[in-house]
Amino acid sequence: MKNLLSIESLSRQEILDIIALGGEMKATRGHLARHPLRHRCWGMIFLKSSTRTRVSFEVGIRELGGDALFFNANDLQLGRGEPIEDTARVLGRMLHGAVIRTFAQSDVEAFARLSGLPTVNALTDAEHPCQILADLFTIQEKLGTWRGKTVCYLGDGACNVPISWLWAAARLGDFKLVIAAPPKYQPDADLLRRLGPGADVRCEADPHAAAEGADVLYTDVWVSMGMEAEAGPRMEELGSYGITSELLARAKPGALVMHCLPAYRGKEITAEVLEANAETIFTQAENRLHVQKAILSLLADNHAAP
Repeated sequence: MKNLLSIESLSRQEILDIIALGGEMKATRGHLARHPLRHRCWGMIFLKSSTRTRVSFEVGIRELGGDALFFNANDLQLGRGEPIEDTARVLGRMLHGAVIRTFAQSDVEAFARLSGLPTVNALTDAEHPCQILADLFTIQEKLGTWRGKTVCYLGDGACNVPISWLWAAARLGDFKLVIAAPPKYQPDADLLRRLGPGADVRCEADPHAAAEGADVLYTDVWVSMGMEAEAGPRMEELGSYGITSELLARAKPGALVMHCLPAYRGKEITAEVLEANAETIFTQAENRLHVQKAILSLLADNHAAP
């Protein structure tokens, strides 16, 4: 693994290796035997705002011995129209790695190709791979395994988080994924075909039927960054897909409730359900740090290899 650009681009073994190392990183936090980013400076290019992603990557880079430089759009000539290709060629000569949070997946891929740096996708409109890797780690931590479990994602089933979940189902092939969404918010049919026969995936318009017997109920915001103009229609069309106590009662007893945050209480999840499941949800957020440290460590080792 030279870059972490998507779940789609990972193998099953690479996913398992990241999650296993994430467990080691969590268990040994503050007592690392080595610091693979020592004397290395990583750039963090964030064209979309962030709390958890920025903090977890900055802390992770520093705990692994490196230095982090944070850039928003106005800190670079990208904000004045310089193409990502030229930015990549410049930063590739100065930095040791890059974490990029932006809109187009093609920009992250172009940066990795032209910079020659180990590059991490910290979110694009197409995928949110680091989030789903941390989610799998959290399910393993809380339930012992994701194997044989049913994960039910509720809300906009065609945005970056459920798309990464779809690819996780395809690459791992050992859990069921149900996408509960109105038909216009369900994943594209071409994408579903591309997943291949190993993906146990079902799309369901009825949220109560989707939640029946699920081991995990998972949701995300209904209005992603860049979609603010669609807020009114989205709230109306997705209004019945929020996680409520009634919906949770359809899942298995002891089912996990997960949210990748930020959460808007009373919309995609009720305040009551969120607070009752806060320990899981905020452990899920914490686990971003440990899994991303694993990603950074593996990338540093692979780029250092001859």
